[in-house]
Amino acid sequence: MATTKAQAPAGTSRRWVALFFIGLAQLMLVLDATVVNIALPSIQGDLGVSDADRQWIITAYTLAFGSLLLLGGRIADYVGRKRTFLIALLGFTAASALGGAAGNFEMLLLARAVQGAFGALLQPSALSLLTVTFTQPKDRTKAFGIWGGISAAGGTIGLLAGGALTDYLDWRWCLYVNIPIALVAAIGGYMMLAESRREGKARMDIPGVLLVTGGLVAIVYATTRAEADGWGSATVLGLLGAGAVLLAVFVFVESRVTQPLLPLRVVADRTRGGAYLAVGLAVIGMFGAFLFMTYYMQVVKGYSPTKTGAAFLPMAIAVLVSAAGLSTRLMPRFAPRALIVPGMLVNAVGMLWMITVDPDTSYAGGVLISQLLLGFGAGMVMPVAINYATHGVDHGDLGVASATVNTAQQIGGSLGTALLNTIATSATVDYLASHDNSPATAKQALVEGFAEAGAWAAGIIVVGALIVAALMNTARPEHLGAGASAGAGAEGSDAVDGSGSSDRTAASTEDRAAGPLPAHT
Repeated sequence: MATTKAQAPAGTSRRWVALFFIGLAQLMLVLDATVVNIALPSIQGDLGVSDADRQWIITAYTLAFGSLLLLGGRIADYVGRKRTFLIALLGFTAASALGGAAGNFEMLLLARAVQGAFGALLQPSALSLLTVTFTQPKDRTKAFGIWGGISAAGGTIGLLAGGALTDYLDWRWCLYVNIPIALVAAIGGYMMLAESRREGKARMDIPGVLLVTGGLVAIVYATTRAEADGWGSATVLGLLGAGAVLLAVFVFVESRVTQPLLPLRVVADRTRGGAYLAVGLAVIGMFGAFLFMTYYMQVVKGYSPTKTGAAFLPMAIAVLVSAAGLSTRLMPRFAPRALIVPGMLVNAVGMLWMITVDPDTSYAGGVLISQLLLGFGAGMVMPVAINYATHGVDHGDLGVASATVNTAQQIGGSLGTALLNTIATSATVDYLASHDNSPATAKQALVEGFAEAGAWAAGIIVVGALIVAALMNTARPEHLGAGASAGAGAEGSDAVDGSGSSDRTAASTEDRAAGPLPAHT
C-alpha cells in the first residue's frame, strides 16, 4: 500500500493556528450551501430566470460538487494536499467573483458550476490536512469537535447572512462574501500548513468521472425539460435513456479498472448501500424545503430576505437537537434501521404537511411545523447513516466509503431539487391555466405547486424508507465508539479524500454526527 509523506506543523500552537485556516475554508463551503438559497427570488427577478430554470442556481453547484468529489480527493492525495487546498481556494475565489459580477443567467450558472468543481477539490484536501496535522488522539478528537462545530454554525450563518446581505447590500454579495474568506484562508494556509501527499504514481479514473458526470447531468437536465416538453416527449425520454446508459457503462467500467473512482464493493454491502440511499433521499426533503419555503415566505407571505433567513432557524435547531440529543444517544442501543426508517417517515410527514399550507396560513401553523418535522427527521437519519457509511469496510476503502456518503448528499440534493422544482412549476402552470389572472390567484398557484411537489417528495421518501428497512439488516451494535465496527465517520478521517490511503483514524461518535449535517441545514 502506498504511504503518505507528511510533516505536521511544528509546535502545538502552530497546529491550532493551522486549524483556524482549515476551519475557515470549511466554513465557506458550508455557508455557500445555504447563503444563496435566501437570495434566489432576488436573483431570479434581477436576471430574468424562469421558474423552470431557477433550480439550476443550486443544482449547478451541488451536481459539480458531488460528481467530482471522489476525483478531488484522489487529486489531493497525489498532487499534494496543501497545494490542492491553496489552488482550490483561489479557484473558488475566482468563481465567486465571476458569479457576483454575472450579468446574465448563463454566466451565473457557469460560476456556480466552477464553484462546485473547486469545492470538490477543497473539501477532501481540507479534511486530509486536518487529519495529518493532528496525529495525537486527544488533539485529534478536539480538532474534529471544533470542525463539527464550525460545520454546525456554518449552515445557520449562511441562512442569516444570505438574508442580511440581500436586504442591505445586494444578492451579489452572497457570492462576493466568499472572496475575503477564501483569501484569508489561502494566505494563512500557505504560511501555516505543511505539505503531505501519497507516494507513487496516480491513476486517475477519467472515464469514470466523465461517465458518471455525463449520466447525472443528462438525468437532471431531463427533469428540467419535462416542465416544458412533457415527461413523454422524445427529448426527455432520450435524455433519461442516455443518462441511464452512461451510468450503466460507468458501473461496467468501475468493475474493470485498476483504481476505480468508486469501487463497487463499497456500495454493494447492504448496510453501506442502505446508508447511502438514506442520506440521498433525506436531503431531498431538506433541499426541497429550502427552495419552496424560501419562495413561499418571500413571494407569498412578503417576508424580507432577512426575516426569511431567521424564519429557517427552527429547522437548523431541530436538526442539531435531534442529532446531538437523540440520535447519538440511541445509536449504541438500536439497529440502524430502527432509527433511520422512523426518521425518514418523520421527514416525509414534514414534506406532506405542505399540503395544508395556503397563502393565509400563519407561520406557526404552517411552515414552522413542517420545518420542525423535517429537521427532527433529518437529525435522526443523517448521523446514523453517516456513521454506518463505513460499516465493515476494508481499511484501504475508508476514504472512498466516506467520500461516497458526501457524494450521496450532493447528488441527492441535485436530483431532488431538479425533480421537485419541475413538479411544482408544472402544477403552478396548470393551476393558472384554469383560473383567473389575479395576484391572489398567482399566490395560490405557487402554493398549489409547492403542495404537489411536497406530496411527491413524501412518497419518494416513504418508498425509500421501505427499501432501507428491507435492505439494512445490520444488528444492534454491542459497542459504538472510536474503534467500533461502524468505522470512521465522514468527518473522522482524511478518508473523504477518496483515496484509501493509510493514515486513517476514527473520530468519536459525536464528532461524526455533527460534521456533515449542517451542509443542508
